[in-house]
Amino acid sequence: MRKPTLSPTRFATYLACPVKYRWSYIDRRYQWFVKAKSYYSFGVSLHQVLERFHDSQDLGVQTTGEAVAALEENWMTSGYSSPEEAAEALAEGRVMVEGYVATAVEEEEGSTTLFVEKDLQKDMGDWTLSGRIDRISERKDGKIEIVDYKSGSLPPESPIYDIAMGCYALLATPLFPEKEIITTIVSLRNGARASAERSQDELAEFEADIRKLASDILNRDYPTIDPKPKPLCTHCDFLRVCATHPDFAENFAAYGSIPEGF
Repeated sequence: MRKPTLSPTRFATYLACPVKYRWSYIDRRYQWFVKAKSYYSFGVSLHQVLERFHDSQDLGVQTTGEAVAALEENWMTSGYSSPEEAAEALAEGRVMVEGYVATAVEEEEGSTTLFVEKDLQKDMGDWTLSGRIDRISERKDGKIEIVDYKSGSLPPESPIYDIAMGCYALLATPLFPEKEIITTIVSLRNGARASAERSQDELAEFEADIRKLASDILNRDYPTIDPKPKPLCTHCDFLRVCATHPDFAENFAAYGSIPEGF
């Protein structure tokens, strides 16, 4: 029997709402409610350009102009409400790509890109940890840097508290057992960067924490969970599903109205 796989995205979904996790990964009967998201298209479009820019085997994206041209050529429009909205987002994306490429060479001088969009897995016993790392580089000081791009602003907390960055550090450690690993989040919106370095003890503590979280996720009795209204429900694809639960609609009134049609 194939082991279940957990990823940073799945961990984040569960922590945000176990009911959403159920409909997303356990009971997929309502997947037809899921709509294309403009923010997903925006992020993927940017990531594809940066992947090519840092890929030493790809000689077609080496300058700011080539990076912008690549963005325009591969721009994804799924999820936007209108061509005008997509065009506005593309203009914003151009500015982000121009700003990133203009500063990347200087800020990462002496750094060597080892992997881009690297898929990694780690056997965790009765489940598998999986993740895709935007970029792994070796810095001029010999340390390994795991880079994660964000199209928005940096999160307020340090990357050491970011569950995705912790997972990436766990996944990358077997590749570089003798190297120190740094995790860095880069905001494409304003160029800000935040880095953190975990000690072996801190990484071991993080691993213990996600093992406990994984056990909760894999052993939860999802049908017994009553959906509770919260702010994130207003943009959730499964809002109308939860609205069929007794008392949900009344309690949700503080956040908005339930869409019709279910």
